Amino acid sequence: MGVTKELVKEGNGLPPKPGQLITVHCTGWVAGDPPKKFWSTKDPGQKVFSFNVGKGKVIRGWDEGMLTMKLGEIARLTITSDYGYGPSGFPSWGIPGGATLIFEIEILKIQ
Repeated sequence: MGVTKELVKEGNGLPPKPGQLITVHCTGWVAGDPPKKFWSTKDPGQKVFSFNVGKGKVIRGWDEGMLTMKLGEIARLTITSDYGYGPSGFPSWGIPGGATLIFEIEILKIQ
């Protein structure tokens, strides 16, 4: 249980430290056959997403997974429910309780 990372494209430099502001492109799917996309910063009208990593401002799987990534890296994170939205899910985005999530993340900036 937790988060697993599949490297899609190698990045450069050091991973961010807890508390640093990172900016990412991401696409998220609810795992299934086929996976169901619920959000992407690359969709029309969407913007890149920035947050202070490692501070509990996002789901645990994001914090733990992105602390291992480097600038420019693209990775696919598979996040179990206990590191995602848990038994409640995130109904407004169509994420049911207990869902495993898949995110493709690209680190665009580390500050």
